[in-house]
Parts: sequence; structure tokens; C-alpha cells
Amino acid sequence: MMSIKTQNYAFIRSKLINKEEIAFLDVREEDPHAQEHPLFAANLPLSRIEIDAYGKLPKKDVPIVTLDDGEGNAQLAAERLMALGYTDVAVFNGGVAAWKAAGGELFRDVNVPSKSFGELVESKRHTPSLSAQEVKRLIDSKADVVVVDVRRFDEYNTMSIPTGISVPGAELVLRIPELAPNPKTKIIVNCAGRTRSIIGTQSLINAGIPNEVNALRNGTIGWTLAGQELDKGQSRKFTAVSETTASEAASRARSVADQAKVKRASLADVLKWKNQLERTTYFFDTRTPEEYEAGHLPGFRSVPGGQLVQETEMVAPVRGARIVLADPSGVRANMPASWLAQMAWDVYVLDDIKAADLSEKGPWKAPLPTLPSVHTVDPATVSNWLKTDSNTVAVDFSTHANYVKGHIPGSWYALRSQLKDAIKKIPQVDRYILTSSPNELSIFAAAEFQVLTKAEVLVLEGGNAAWTNAGFELEKGPSRLASPPLDRYKRPYEGTSVDPAAMQAYLDWEFGLVEQLGKDGTHHFWVL
Repeated sequence: MMSIKTQNYAFIRSKLINKEEIAFLDVREEDPHAQEHPLFAANLPLSRIEIDAYGKLPKKDVPIVTLDDGEGNAQLAAERLMALGYTDVAVFNGGVAAWKAAGGELFRDVNVPSKSFGELVESKRHTPSLSAQEVKRLIDSKADVVVVDVRRFDEYNTMSIPTGISVPGAELVLRIPELAPNPKTKIIVNCAGRTRSIIGTQSLINAGIPNEVNALRNGTIGWTLAGQELDKGQSRKFTAVSETTASEAASRARSVADQAKVKRASLADVLKWKNQLERTTYFFDTRTPEEYEAGHLPGFRSVPGGQLVQETEMVAPVRGARIVLADPSGVRANMPASWLAQMAWDVYVLDDIKAADLSEKGPWKAPLPTLPSVHTVDPATVSNWLKTDSNTVAVDFSTHANYVKGHIPGSWYALRSQLKDAIKKIPQVDRYILTSSPNELSIFAAAEFQVLTKAEVLVLEGGNAAWTNAGFELEKGPSRLASPPLDRYKRPYEGTSVDPAAMQAYLDWEFGLVEQLGKDGTHHFWVL
């Protein structure tokens, strides 16, 4: 065990209050993180450190403090970060319990900075909303009303308000003028709970859209609690807009960004900041993933603007960092930037982007450290072994959600952070095949797995993707779980089979966030 320095509550609090850079990382899996954590403790699980660190912590000497609940993961995470080249790494002394004992506020759920900010916005601006019953009456009476769902498309597709159209948050100011060209058309903005509908509604109001705009109070949760039916499997999406509409939307969004004191940047600034050693800078492209993949600026990561505002700490865990947003239309960068500025981020929008500048194509690839050397085996050989040799077992290190969607028949689900316990539940055999999506997860887990067994340990070449591409079948469902599915906190607003009591408890929790923010006192949030 390496000797690593420790830090305390006063150190973290001082960094936050002085707006200095700090990566305060809760290295537990997402579910324990969501049970209770400090406001700006970003979740970066021990299992994924090698996969995520370089993309989320671009500056090697940023002050990093790892946090756990006393189970020892913070020490392990610190050691792994130092092995990756990070130089200013400490462990939070005493874990979550010590934070609480020092008088620190603890928050439930995920994406809490954004959710508490959303509640603050509603409390200051009295963002208008309608109840589920009122919205249903409007729809049933064929009133002149357009319902827009501001979540990710996959969330909308799972369950949506009848007649609702998918318009992810940052697209609203650009798309609404053509979805509701008549200023007398009422606009209803919904998400699953509260935050994204509050921010979406207030975005349209801030941008001066002439229509009456209301949030659907409490989103799909409120709709369900009112005993009303949701649609499933819908695919209505926004469409392209004219140049005139785009130009007007750009002016509106720029005006809001200017009021929020968003800073401006040029490509020359980007070049300088990419090479700057004394500051962490994140570069995000806030358009749709499809537009990003068709062509984007080198070094920019695809993070659609609405999700960026909702899940900032998931992609930018260094509080106090600089954030640069890019969207040639301006709208999808300026509107999210206006919110990030109010959430006390040092945020810039990149101006004067030309089509020729968008020289990179394809999805964003996370920067990775050098992969460890492992013994691999091809999918055909694995398929043959699994059919003919009872002494071969496959172990899958994917997320639980991906494992349930499809895994190699007969394989076991295991969490890397729980490996010592998991291996006791997996059958003892002479040969283990490790696999995952992405395949790098199993590559990084291989050495740890080998330490715990005398059996042969091999990694499936190309992981689950290679298995599928080779035409082999997958098995679905939550069978053979060697680890509890701690890597995903079950959100009370997700899916279609949530207990009404859990939904109501979630709403009650959200209503209490403004008071908790006041007690915490480290956020610097303000409202336009």
C-alpha cells in the first residue's frame, strides 16, 4: 500500500469557496454514491478510473481528492490515479462519515448540483407550470398546444406524454419557432421529474419566445401519480429549421448569454488553452450526436447541451475549471452556457466556427492510457470452449444495464470494484474468459482477476462487440450476478414500473434542495 497524503473538510471547502480547481471524486459505485455524498463530489467509480480519467481529468497536476465510505476504495483509486501520472492526489480522511461529522451537508440522488440549481431557478423566477390534470384537459380538448419532451431521445422513447415531441433541452430555442409558429400556441415542456422542464421552460422565457410557456409540473412522475397513461415507443422528433429561424434563434440565444456574462472565445484561444498547463479546460460540442459525428472541431467531446446542464459533473468533474462550448449555429452553445454561467462555471462560447473547421468525423473516443499486456482469445475459440468444456467460464465486466441487454450465454456478471467477493460466487474452473463493453474494462481487470485465482485467465479479443460481430447469439436478463448491481442507481423517474411512493418521495426530496443548498454554502449559484 502506497503512502498517500490525506485532506480534510476545511481544504475542500476552501477550494470551493475560492473557486479554485478541485477534483473531489467519490470513487464508490453509482448506487452508494447516490445514497449520500457532498454536493460537488463527482462520481468516478474505482472500476472505471483507467477508462475515464484522461477524458475527465485532462490536467495531470490538478488537485484530486478521492472519497469513499471507509471501505478502502479511496486509497486504491488514489494509487491508480498516481500510476496514471497524476501528481497531486490525496485521500479524504475518514470518508463520507468524516464529512458529515465536520458539519458538511450530504445530498441524495445523482446530478445534484444541477437539480438543486433547477429548484433555485424556480424559487427565484417562479417558473410557470401546469399540473398533469390541466395539461391532459388541454390535450383532450384539442386545444392549440404543443408538448415538447426535453430529455434524451431514448428516455422519451421509453415513455412520453401523449402528443409529445422529442426536443432535447438545448434545441428548444432553435426548434420551437417552427414547431409552434403561431404565438397563440401554448407550449408545455416536460421531462421525467422537474429539473429539465424548469430549465427548458425558463430558457424559452429568457429567450423571449412570444408563446405562453409552462412546465409540466413534476413531469412524467406527476402524470403517472395523477393516474394518467403514458405513451411508449414514440419517435416524434423536431425537424430542420429555415435560415431565418436559425438566425433569429441565434440572436435570442446570444442575448441571453450576454446577460449571463458568458465569455467569448476564438479558435486561437482554443489552441492556446489546449496547451496550457496551469488550467483545466473542457471542450464540448453541444449539438446533436448526429451533427457531431458528421464533422466537429478536433479535440471537442460530444455532449448535447441539455444533458451538459443536467449532468455537468459527469463530464466535467473538476469544479473551478474552464468550459468551452462549440455550436456553429450558436444557439445550442449560448443557451447551455447561460445556465453554466449561473451555476458559477467559467464558461466560454466559441465564435465564428466555419464548416471547414469541423475537420474531424465520427464519435468521440475517450483518451486511454497504454493498455496492459494480456493473453487474448478469439470469439470462435471461446464459443467452442463454452459448448464443449465445462471447465471454462466467461465473466462479464460490463455495466449491469448492458449485461442485462445481452451477454455471452452462461457468462457471469461481476463488478471490478467488488471482485474479491464476486470470485467466491463464480464457479471454480480451470479457465476464465473475461469480456466487457467496452472491451478495455476487462483488459484492465485481468491482472487483478489473475491474482485471485490459479486458473488460466484470458481476455476475449474485442470484447462483447467482437462476439456479436462474429454472429454469435446473446442471452438477455439478469441471470448469474456475482456482484450486486451497484453501478447504477435506480432513478425513481426512470422506466415504466416505478413504485408511486418512491416517485412521491423523490419529488419531496427535490422540493427540499433549495434549503440544503443554503446550508451547504459552497455553490456560488445565481439566477438571471
